[in-house]
Amino acid sequence: MKFPKLLRRADDHTNVASAEEAPATPGLTTIAGDKPDTDVAATEDDESGDRQSSTPAKHHIRWARAIAYALLPGLALSLAVAAGFLKWQDGSARTAQLAATESVRTATESTIALLSYRADSVEKDLEAARSRLTGKFLNAYTSLTHDVVIPGAKQKHISASATVSAAAPIEATGSHAVVLLLVNQTVTIGQDAPTNSASSVRVTLDKVDGRWLIAEFDPI
Repeated sequence: MKFPKLLRRADDHTNVASAEEAPATPGLTTIAGDKPDTDVAATEDDESGDRQSSTPAKHHIRWARAIAYALLPGLALSLAVAAGFLKWQDGSARTAQLAATESVRTATESTIALLSYRADSVEKDLEAARSRLTGKFLNAYTSLTHDVVIPGAKQKHISASATVSAAAPIEATGSHAVVLLLVNQTVTIGQDAPTNSASSVRVTLDKVDGRWLIAEFDPI
């Protein structure tokens, strides 16, 4: 715009005229409108101070970002590991609970089958019970029934029936379990009155080909 230029020109003429009319005064050489050097120095100091004060803040931000970038991946990994562990733990707990339920049911049914037979069908009854056993106990049970129980039942007309009044899992995994049973057995010999007995039995089971089988049978 031309209006400011006109103002500067008028001011120049006024200054020239004043300079010609006024006598020269020693030491008064500062032109009106100019700022002292002290103001410039103060401005530079302020700018320098601003730059210096902003430097720590920038460093702080950079360190905060660096720490965040370093910690976030580790935190994410920790959360993933924790979630995986909890999921595994939950799965293990469910497996153990299912194993306990199945093993208690199998131990109860198998114990009743092992200790129950009729004199006229003892061989068939005890042979069917053998399919519920495994390992050394299978061999021991086979020898006992063939050598003692079956001949005695046929000769003396012995019949037996068993019931389980209580059952509790002691330990259980996906392939191994231990169950405690309270067993009541009634035995009838010929025409005599039945006799009753009660006992506690610790039953150990192993899972073989998807089936729970009795591996140990220990009265306690």
